[in-house]
Amino acid sequence: MNERPEVKLDQLDTESQNPDSSRAERLRELFPEAVTEGTGDIDFDKLRELLGEHINTGKERYAFTWPGKHDAIRQSQTPSTATLRPLKEKSVDWDTTENLYIEGDNLEVLKLLQRSYHGQVDMIYIDPPYNTGNDFVYKDSFGDTIENYREQTGQEHASNPETNGRFHSNWLNMMYPRLRLARELLAPKGVIFISIDEHESINLRNICDEIYGENNFIAQIVIVNNPRGRQSDTFFATTHEYLLVYAKNKSICELRGRELTDEEKAEYSHEDRLGRYRLLGLRQRGVASLRADRPDMYFPIYVSPDGSSVSLAPESGWTEVLPKKSDGRDGRWMWGKMKCETDIDRLVPHFVSARNEYDIFVKDYLIKNGETRTKKAKTVWGDKFLNNQKGTQEVKSLLHGDIASFPKSREYIEAICNMACNENSIILDFFSGSGTTGHAVMHMNAMHKYGCRFILIQIPEIIYNKKYNEEEFYTLCDIGEKRLQAAGKEIVGQSTAVEGQLDLEGVTEYTPDVGFRVFALDSSNLKSDEYTPGQELDIDLVKRDRTNEDLLFEVMLRWGLDLSLPVETKECNGYEYLSVAEGELVCCMNDGLTVDVIERIVSTDDKPRRVFIPDHVFGEQNNLKLNIVDALRRASSEGQEIELRTV
Repeated sequence: MNERPEVKLDQLDTESQNPDSSRAERLRELFPEAVTEGTGDIDFDKLRELLGEHINTGKERYAFTWPGKHDAIRQSQTPSTATLRPLKEKSVDWDTTENLYIEGDNLEVLKLLQRSYHGQVDMIYIDPPYNTGNDFVYKDSFGDTIENYREQTGQEHASNPETNGRFHSNWLNMMYPRLRLARELLAPKGVIFISIDEHESINLRNICDEIYGENNFIAQIVIVNNPRGRQSDTFFATTHEYLLVYAKNKSICELRGRELTDEEKAEYSHEDRLGRYRLLGLRQRGVASLRADRPDMYFPIYVSPDGSSVSLAPESGWTEVLPKKSDGRDGRWMWGKMKCETDIDRLVPHFVSARNEYDIFVKDYLIKNGETRTKKAKTVWGDKFLNNQKGTQEVKSLLHGDIASFPKSREYIEAICNMACNENSIILDFFSGSGTTGHAVMHMNAMHKYGCRFILIQIPEIIYNKKYNEEEFYTLCDIGEKRLQAAGKEIVGQSTAVEGQLDLEGVTEYTPDVGFRVFALDSSNLKSDEYTPGQELDIDLVKRDRTNEDLLFEVMLRWGLDLSLPVETKECNGYEYLSVAEGELVCCMNDGLTVDVIERIVSTDDKPRRVFIPDHVFGEQNNLKLNIVDALRRASSEGQEIELRTV
């Protein structure tokens, strides 16, 4: 009697995705002639030949380099075998929230997020260490990255003294791989904002020009965050820092103007049936404002005898108004004749008694096309909410203790979000500190009824060992998580009060997402030192101290699924399994799995697109394995595509 053949399933990837591998694959597709037969490697001599005149063969060219740069590039290319373990006890609204808070070294975490969020992040904001000499400096290692991470978290107030011969190099080696990986996460229209001071602003600009492209530079904004100035500084009291802005692709990037302040909104003091408006002169001012510049925009507008309306056609008794400049020269209108005809209702005459003549003004509405007017952002920001003290007071008010040193204010980050985000954006901050970015996103959502999501990453650096308001804060993550909890409660309270005034039935359709799922960076749930593909089936590759949910989220990461997807524990014929997003992924990780259970799950319950079954569930029952694979193949042949993986 012939034995049934052994079934070999696709193995789950055990490493993070290397973005450079996909780049190499694109090169193979574009230049198949440059692919070495057998190995699949790229023959760069052949590639140079194919590119011809587009290759720069000169020996002298501009380059920005420093000791350790090649290792920094390798750091971004080295895959991670780590995972993210769910911490439900630290989370808020675990089952419903789409926000993520991740405790861990951001270099490893950025690698782990590549499959799930590649090209999906709309905005990145970071406030990295400024390299003043006392900042916490990430010390990366090519060895055991998790052990290296654990070493880092045990440090308190690590420093990078200016006497160090590699003072700037250390900082650049820390930033370069992180910015390189961050770029891969940005959406095509995505934008990154980076706060920095004068210590590394020039070097940061140089590496961003290299990573994001000099042509994708948008602005270097001066932020006046200390109006009184640092009196301890030599010669000049520093009053500012910088906000560096780069696009993933500047040609398609979309940035709105900044929101108006209450003082600016007060300028819209007139009102009609269409809403509040201000009056702007129709006469063009400044550059190219003469008739000779645009002859077609020099024409008469007529004002009625009672001064209440205007017309573009001459009528008896109506006064002709021409765009004359104050020195008597012929000027021009801001609008052409066709625009004036189309928007005639927006033109308002006004008699100027000092000149004994009429002038024409335009109604400039506060709300246009359903959106509140914004103002083009300038390259110097001096708003009061930018003051260093503002952010400190916000955290102090929420956590009842002076426990954060000059974090950015919520209004500052929210102003950036309002410029760069749409109503469903993903916002990433991988130096999240006290959690200001998460606070800003939650508040912005509540104000505009948006559905934006945040991903915050912070290494649990030990900074405090004190109690404030009966709460213990030992790490920066403790502060960030407690701050988000407190801010969420405050926002919900404010939203309920506002909605209660507007909603006569007392029922609100919109509820802001003020929760967050907490994950912690850790070593893989698999016994990687014992693991080789195709090994004996009686070996349980899952570590004994790890749960099914731990393994589930590692599977989601390796498969490239969103970590905020809903997860349910389900039962079929007495067998318990985990289902992600109603069948996006089904994980059968408990012993006792049968073919009947799989057939029921596939045909009548979840109808999954992906199925994960670790080898230990099959044990030594090769027939069970074969029958389950056959059941999934039958379902696939009937039009239900199912991908099956194991470890």
